[in-house]
Amino acid sequence: MSRVTVLVAAYNAEKYLEACLDSLINQTLKDIQIVCIDDASTDSTPEILNKYAANDSRIKILQRKENAGQAVARNMGIEVADGDYITMLDADDTLSNDALEKAVKIFDADPETGSVLLKLVYVNGTEETPYPMRSDKKEWSGEEAFRLSLDWSIHGLYVSKAELYKRFPYDTSCRLYSDDNTTRMHYLHSGKVKSCDGVYYYRQHGESMTNRVSARRIDLIEANTSMVRQLREAGQGREVLALFERERWVNLTGVIGIWLRNREILDMAEALERFRAAWKDIDKTLLPCGLKFKLGYIPFHSFGLYFLEVQFYFLLRRLLGK
Repeated sequence: MSRVTVLVAAYNAEKYLEACLDSLINQTLKDIQIVCIDDASTDSTPEILNKYAANDSRIKILQRKENAGQAVARNMGIEVADGDYITMLDADDTLSNDALEKAVKIFDADPETGSVLLKLVYVNGTEETPYPMRSDKKEWSGEEAFRLSLDWSIHGLYVSKAELYKRFPYDTSCRLYSDDNTTRMHYLHSGKVKSCDGVYYYRQHGESMTNRVSARRIDLIEANTSMVRQLREAGQGREVLALFERERWVNLTGVIGIWLRNREILDMAEALERFRAAWKDIDKTLLPCGLKFKLGYIPFHSFGLYFLEVQFYFLLRRLLGK
């Protein structure tokens, strides 16, 4: 058994992988397991992983034959994880050397803690920018952390008890955005969520999948549908569901706006089918009354009217230069 298992899903990560692994093998907390999952890379990623594993017995390498995305790869890692706690580190990111030690000290001091947020710092070249947390607290209840994660008032880079990862592995409903669902379920089912000063350095660059405008940007609405399904299956009440349905409604309008500006990312028939399915699935009785007066978000009971409203809303924004 290890104190912490770190999941590193790597796909064609040769450019930054060594810095990532160096930040792990140099952790002040030595009792860790590093599970690296090569997601069918075609560059030198496998060779780099094997080199590091040959010199450090804490590194375990898993190999996928076909590329399936980070969620599937991380779930392979969860199956072999032996840590009391589990976290993930993207292959192009790094941790401060004391990050895991500081997180474990929080867990050891209070057994009711289910998740510990790391301090998130964006790295763009030589520039470092702390994540703009919109809560100045250091401790939240699980439900409070869940609520704050809906609009990312708090971020989603953290260490959790292994039992939460085993119970709620990564959502594989789509390649992008569904990992947000996993974060929210971990927070919701944590007795307490706390924060520490250990730093997660998140590298920002144009190669990141979430920085690309593509058909996968529309995956957000499918990821949101999966989240609602999980909340319902977990027996969450009307109040929690209403919070997320509002977020889902706002996201649907936003995704349609992205598609209207970039219609080449998905043909009209497929886009309308996916938008209509998401619109139909949203429980409009849970939406706040205030949306009835907010152009672009008025919950018409006809998809055709709603879609025309959104088109007009984004045309008006474009004409106003917004």
